[in-house]
Amino acid sequence: MGILKTEPARTRPDLLAVPTVAALDAWGEGADEVLVAPIDPTLADTAAFCEAYEVGLDVSANCVVVSGKREGVTRYAACVILATTRADVNGVVRRMLDVRKASFAPMAEAVELTGMEYGGITPIGLPEGWPILVDARVAGTPYVIIGSGVRQSKIALPGPALGGLPGAQVVDGLAKSVDTVARET
Repeated sequence: MGILKTEPARTRPDLLAVPTVAALDAWGEGADEVLVAPIDPTLADTAAFCEAYEVGLDVSANCVVVSGKREGVTRYAACVILATTRADVNGVVRRMLDVRKASFAPMAEAVELTGMEYGGITPIGLPEGWPILVDARVAGTPYVIIGSGVRQSKIALPGPALGGLPGAQVVDGLAKSVDTVARET
């Protein structure tokens, strides 16, 4: 976990978004594995964070909000992928949302709907009913670092715990490695 100074997340609600605190309270014993660490909010973006806190991209996960429409209704999902990968938005994600076209949700919309800060959105505490699609590589990582809902901290938890969140589904092939994406373009 690099040089992060972690402590149990439930003891530091001041470092979490309000929806994240509520989700941890509802989670029960699973929340005991969730740690939080304060960070410089100007370093919340993945590349800057990993460099400053000596965290490998292979254990840093991103939560991206994706949307698409079907019959005039917008459908949302959260995709949890490693920083070394890119979500297959118009392949796997589009099919799972059952929409014609999927794209990253606009920043203002994602922030408003989640009650979290952009650059800190986490799958812990998302709106009820949203599917949480967790790439199998994330679920197979012993510990991952992800947003906390705010830019001033990061959460550390076992990768398999992300697959156990309410509404979560572990998906093989949800993301492609950055090297694969570069070769395809």
